[in-house]
Amino acid sequence: MTREASLAHAIHAYHDGGLSHEEFFAQVDHLLAGNHVDAGGLLKTIGDERLKRLLPNDMYAELRGRIERLPKARPSLVGEETRVMTSPDGRYGAPTAPSGNGYAAPPGAEVERVKGVGDTLNGRFVLEECIGFGGMGTVYKALDLRKLEASDRKPYIAIKVLNVQFRGHPKSLIALQREARKAQALAHPNIVTVYDFDRDGATVFLTMELLSGKPLSQVLRKQGFTGLPELEALRIVTGIAKGLEYAHERGFVHCDLKPGNVFLTDKGEVKVIDFGIARVFHKPEEEVEATVFDPGSLGAMTPAYASPEMQEHRDPDPRDDIYALACITYELFTGRHPFDRLSALQARGAGMKPQRPKNLGHRQWRAICHALAFEREDRTRTVTQFLEEMSTDKKVRTYAALVGSSVLMAVVFAGAFNYYKDFRDMQRAGQLEASNVPDASQSPATTPDSSGASDGKSESAPAQADASPPVLTMDAVMPVMSRMPCSALMATVQGQEVKATGYIPASYGARRLTESLSEIPGVKKVTLDVQEVTDHECSVIKTFAPYWVKNHQAKNGATIKTKAPKGELHENDPLIVDITTPPFDSHVYVDYHVLDGSVVHMVPSPRVKTNQAPPSYSATIGSFGNWVISKPFGNEMIVLITTPAPLFTGMRPEVEPGTAYLQSVEKQLAQLASKYGAERIGVDFVRITTSAKK
Repeated sequence: MTREASLAHAIHAYHDGGLSHEEFFAQVDHLLAGNHVDAGGLLKTIGDERLKRLLPNDMYAELRGRIERLPKARPSLVGEETRVMTSPDGRYGAPTAPSGNGYAAPPGAEVERVKGVGDTLNGRFVLEECIGFGGMGTVYKALDLRKLEASDRKPYIAIKVLNVQFRGHPKSLIALQREARKAQALAHPNIVTVYDFDRDGATVFLTMELLSGKPLSQVLRKQGFTGLPELEALRIVTGIAKGLEYAHERGFVHCDLKPGNVFLTDKGEVKVIDFGIARVFHKPEEEVEATVFDPGSLGAMTPAYASPEMQEHRDPDPRDDIYALACITYELFTGRHPFDRLSALQARGAGMKPQRPKNLGHRQWRAICHALAFEREDRTRTVTQFLEEMSTDKKVRTYAALVGSSVLMAVVFAGAFNYYKDFRDMQRAGQLEASNVPDASQSPATTPDSSGASDGKSESAPAQADASPPVLTMDAVMPVMSRMPCSALMATVQGQEVKATGYIPASYGARRLTESLSEIPGVKKVTLDVQEVTDHECSVIKTFAPYWVKNHQAKNGATIKTKAPKGELHENDPLIVDITTPPFDSHVYVDYHVLDGSVVHMVPSPRVKTNQAPPSYSATIGSFGNWVISKPFGNEMIVLITTPAPLFTGMRPEVEPGTAYLQSVEKQLAQLASKYGAERIGVDFVRITTSAKK
């Protein structure tokens, strides 16, 4: 690509929103820094673009001045780097002395020229073609000579070379090295793969996978574009969201999401690129250096897609990316920017509101408006929540990952003699739900029932009652429910029918429970929906049953379900569960109580530290295949706990003895319940059956 073509490409990118003002002039500086610059050709280029009305008058004047100031004998500038500063109004000026936050090489300073097409880096990478620009540098298609020598069928890679302006920043090298570290950690199908960070003299660069396709900005800026069909738009939005979600789970905000940083490959993949100015919003304690340098201090952002908080230089937050994602989503559906490409601050100051497109349903329109809120506190909190709100399909709404990992079980045990007083007030008029409330004066019924079922679901009816049967109440049902010390049960009374759901000990069984409930005066029908648990699960039931009951009584919405049919999983199967959280902010914990007596903390864990969730959050955990089924095999459970405040101080070991953990968690839950109320604690669990590979 010639310099003239590269300049025209940069002008179009700026006009279409693919480059910010600062990024555009960084690329101009890069183009003017090489050898054999044809000033006449460049002046003709900017003149042509001005006639097309792609170049504003002030920009044209600035460009013309820079080109005309070039020495006529360009080869004499070998070894001299263009000096650039940032003026107080934020615009790039002519080469001058250092000032403010800008940078200029000292007069007479000799620095290595910028490398470009035709040059070789480290004797290995031949820069063959300029294929794009970013806030930090220029991207080239490069031939890897080492791969070529090894007869690699794919010897080409992409290389991002630090541009002149950015390289002049005192902390630019730190920035690029930090970018490489972050990008290498973000290994996800929807994020471009970064291989390494290196330097060749004064030239610093990143090597990354070479993508074949086009940036999303080309699609959105195509003449006559008025939006994509819903399914195609949602496919692109979902691809972007998955990449962002993965990064957010690991503590990174992109901070410059825009159509130019989304790449659509020829294979139909959606890739988020250029995490170059991503800033850490969750700084692990062990990564002390994360606070030393903030790439956000470079001020690189694209105003049309930057949230108000980014423009106000506030600390980064995932909701900054969500604002940008909503802008892109609106464009995908309509072909235009929600605020006519004005910055969020300008739009907010003018009291602008996006117009509702005719092709967007009410739910989708509400989702976009929620994500476009000018105040961060009013904006959609997570990418997953945005996708759920955008979807019109309930099955799709539960798509994503809370903290990007998979989870397992936890069983719940209800010790009979501890709960009667706690539940009494909740088991009266209308509600009438029962749990395990012991009554030493009662004893189990022993009369056989040939019609009882032991599969967990059964119905039976006693002999014909008198014409005026006694009124059935929960006070009569509770003593029967209390006879099982290893249970978590709820019951309701409707007329002369008793319905019970939950978990009961296998040693007692559904048949005996049906029989016992049938003997209560006034009962004509018993309906059970219960699972039978084994002895090794009782300690878990005992700890969590009170909160499980109250969670279901209050219908708080803390739920966990497995995607496996009937909860049956085999060796090496991925562990995938769907969860929802209560209608208020909560801290989420998911524990796997293993058959060997240990407990594995899946969320949070040393690998997955973020565990805060917004109200009514839906997520799929384990979709990335982080955990798979292995020995020992048998009946196990996954426990979901949601709390209004952190359950523990600091991180617990990823694996620990189950008995010690249950004692600790029982104590902590009691303290939170006394402070916030038991109804603010949500507990649910799902039972899985694991077996060896078929």
